[in-house]
Amino acid sequence: MALYRKYRPATFAEVVGQEHVTEPLSTALAAGRINHAYLFSGPRGCGKTSSARILARSLNCVEGPTPTPCGVCDSCVALGPGGGGSFDVTEMDAASHGGVDDTRDLRDRASFAPAQSRYRIFIIDEAHMVTTQGFNALLKIVEEPPEHVIFVFATTEPEKVLPTIRSRTHQYPFRLLAPKTMRGLVEKILESEHVEVDDAVFPLVIRAGGGSPRDTLSVLDQLLAGAEDNRVHYQRALALLGATDVALIDEAIDSLAAGDAAALFGAVESVIDAGHDPRRFAIDLLERFRDLIVLQAVPDAASRGVVDAPGDVLERMRDQAERIGPATLARYAEVVHAGLGEMRGATAPRLLLEVVCARLLLPSASDTESALLQRIERIETRMDISIPAGEAAASALSSAPARQYVRKTQAPSEPAAPESAPLAPEPARPAAPEPVAVKPEPPQAKPVERPVPEPEPAPAPEPELEPVVSEPAPPAPPSVPAPGPVVGAPDAAAVRQLWSTVRDKVRERSRSTYALLEAAIVRAVEDDTLVLAHQAPPLAKRLSEQHNAEIIRDALKDALGVNWRVRCEVGTGEASPSAVESTPTPIAESEPDPVEVQRAEEEELIAEAVRDDADPAPRRDPEEVALELLQSELGAKKIDG
Repeated sequence: MALYRKYRPATFAEVVGQEHVTEPLSTALAAGRINHAYLFSGPRGCGKTSSARILARSLNCVEGPTPTPCGVCDSCVALGPGGGGSFDVTEMDAASHGGVDDTRDLRDRASFAPAQSRYRIFIIDEAHMVTTQGFNALLKIVEEPPEHVIFVFATTEPEKVLPTIRSRTHQYPFRLLAPKTMRGLVEKILESEHVEVDDAVFPLVIRAGGGSPRDTLSVLDQLLAGAEDNRVHYQRALALLGATDVALIDEAIDSLAAGDAAALFGAVESVIDAGHDPRRFAIDLLERFRDLIVLQAVPDAASRGVVDAPGDVLERMRDQAERIGPATLARYAEVVHAGLGEMRGATAPRLLLEVVCARLLLPSASDTESALLQRIERIETRMDISIPAGEAAASALSSAPARQYVRKTQAPSEPAAPESAPLAPEPARPAAPEPVAVKPEPPQAKPVERPVPEPEPAPAPEPELEPVVSEPAPPAPPSVPAPGPVVGAPDAAAVRQLWSTVRDKVRERSRSTYALLEAAIVRAVEDDTLVLAHQAPPLAKRLSEQHNAEIIRDALKDALGVNWRVRCEVGTGEASPSAVESTPTPIAESEPDPVEVQRAEEEELIAEAVRDDADPAPRRDPEEVALELLQSELGAKKIDG
């Protein structure tokens, strides 16, 4: 006798993994709350028909209705796993008897009283195969059945059952078994059969069964039939089930982790030489990616039963999960899943499998989320840093180690720019000779809001030092160094990502510049120049002035370690030829200058915004400030016209 028939449950207590169904049914039977129609739905082989027979056995037991039938009365013996059936319990397969004539015959038989039992029970298997005319023929008797008639519908597709029939039933959904539950069932049956199996055989059997107890026991029955000396060996199970050897899967995963194309295609060659199906290898590879993703997300997935594998394989999987990042694994799974769709019905599955392997090795050119995350993951791996999200990322990249890394990415022949290099040396002043030269301070175009500490006096000359020449040094012409493009410097996208950090650095230096920068956006990075954009022309012009540009430049140097010029243009983030020059056009002093009037209004508005920022009262919205500046500009133009 087949195992799935030999170990068919006889009571609700013996049904494995369906406690959400068996417990409510047992409670209803114990309380005597019996309905006239039931609907058992769920995947194939998960216990629907067996539970329907147990329900009939519990209803017609001499001690029933009871959740625990006695097992010795005539009804229990006839409806047991090895029984020949009962005249009062009718089973009908709707796949072959779902027409209107069959249902009419069933309706006619339902009008007769039971011969020797308490209820006349009709079990209709594959109920979704009953035609609409057949359901209509049953509708009246299902709506108002005699007290001795009970219907049990079992189906894998409950949505295809006529809604008027489905609405008059008590519905119980059955489910597939989890790997951990299925393993317990298989071990119990093997113990009863006195057969030993290799530990690596259990995952093969459970995966081949797909969560269905009936299918799993059928696979196990096949393995037990070919067992030698009452033991199932892994290699034989591998050959019978057509699964891919775990060693080949490990070889493929290790090759991907190392980026070794020769080893990966060698694993494919070994799969073909071993006679395995390329599509089955792709399926097993996809299952391994799934296990690795779960192990990364849930470290104790093995103890929870989410990942089922032998101990040695589990250790290798943990090592693989540490070497391959989650984003890379997600993209690998997507590529293999797409390749499986292409392999369906293909005439050259090996060729398609090799194409899938080539896609796994090459960086993706698509714009999917997993592809983008994989690129970021590779960059982080090469940098040997991990960029956190949100404000943590901003603080991490604005720290000194992050700035040092940017300097390390510069070309070897190009020295890194110092963190606080002045833009132009201050002309030397005639002074008395001092033994120690004082470092010149950077020029300040406008006073800064926070107080600047006075330079400390030079220490007294020591006797052993020679005095410096007393002649004053000639004033050096002011010049701004023009740094070249830095290799590995951040692009516009990176600056946008860390723009909040740059603005915080600007705020530390000048609140007025910070207020001007509220509505500005990063447009582009052109060589050594950061191009900003602002929709308000007055604010764009102010941002391009030397004082504000120098503050933003110092903030960029502090936050990103770059030494860039700053230019602000009028408009949105799109490219625009209109740029605001940093030097204003001179106007005759005798003429009334509306621009000066407008600038005074702008400074008053900015000062008001700074005062609001410093006061405990709520700050004004920067967009409102920009709108007022724009309105004032339009008014000035009307006066000028």
